[in-house]
Amino acid sequence: MLNAPDAAHPVRTVGIPRALLFHKYGTLWRTFFEEVGLTVVVSGDTTRAVVEAGDALSIDEACLASKVFMGHVDALKDQVDAVFIPSFASVNHRAGFCTKFQSLPDLVSNTFRAEGVAVISLDLEDATDAKKMKAAYLDLASRLKVPGAQAKKAYKAAVAAQAAEDAKRAKRAAETVALMAKYRKVASTDPHQKELAPPLILLVAHPYLAHDRYVCGDITDALEAAGAVIVCADEVDHAKSFKRSFAFSETLPWLVNRELAGAALELKDAVDGIVMVSAFPCGPDSLFTDALMRRLKELPILNLVIDAQSGSAGVQTRVESFIDILRFKQEGGYLDAQEIPHQGGQR
Repeated sequence: MLNAPDAAHPVRTVGIPRALLFHKYGTLWRTFFEEVGLTVVVSGDTTRAVVEAGDALSIDEACLASKVFMGHVDALKDQVDAVFIPSFASVNHRAGFCTKFQSLPDLVSNTFRAEGVAVISLDLEDATDAKKMKAAYLDLASRLKVPGAQAKKAYKAAVAAQAAEDAKRAKRAAETVALMAKYRKVASTDPHQKELAPPLILLVAHPYLAHDRYVCGDITDALEAAGAVIVCADEVDHAKSFKRSFAFSETLPWLVNRELAGAALELKDAVDGIVMVSAFPCGPDSLFTDALMRRLKELPILNLVIDAQSGSAGVQTRVESFIDILRFKQEGGYLDAQEIPHQGGQR
């Protein structure tokens, strides 16, 4: 979909909402549009005002992440010529997305019809198929009147930039895990056992939750204040995580959940505990979270569900309690890790 540029309404400035899959593919999108000669405006950080605006524009049943997205579109609408809203279908039944990702262009167009917001869409059938991805971006460039040679060059640069960003994040995660393993080894040699390594926590959450300070900042801040070190599951090597996920489920249909599951299995012996964060009422997570908790019974897990009405009250207490459990385990307080109860519920 594109409210196509013409002589009267050319697209020179494109807006990208800092929400949903921006936190997974944002580098690719930004680089592509810049390379084809457009000015890119990314919306600012999520704030209470953004969430409230998105909440007012959404139906009650929409998940928090969708409401945040609509708030970011609202923040961009008067700053740009068009807003970039990709559509991710689920042709690949082992690497699909929640249906909301396919319907977003239509949802935004209809929600902001009165304001006349122009929407640029990218129609992706399979995000894991390199040929289909390239074809989709070249089609988008054609609709933007970009010459073929420039479009191919822009796509190549965008893919390389995203790959470099993913590799940097994966390296950071791997280095954190390796350093903590060394720390544990050193701490274990203390004859008086006075020094304990900080608990290493795997944060299992969709990237648009894990990396949104407004949504998840209270949780990560509380973990760090309690002395924990955090590794984000979505930053673990994507290819390895995806492959590993089939040991969790042959039929799990969602790409991001597959990557999170694979990362959890990959690091389950390296971390002290898992904190799972999901947005109410996320359909995929309602199934995935319970299934993963059942699979990883040997690990302490804190499950937090957040919504538009959630506040920070109680988060610090729950996190501190969880870290206390991990400390008690480190000190030998539990003979069997399976005796440690999982903590669930809404934040």
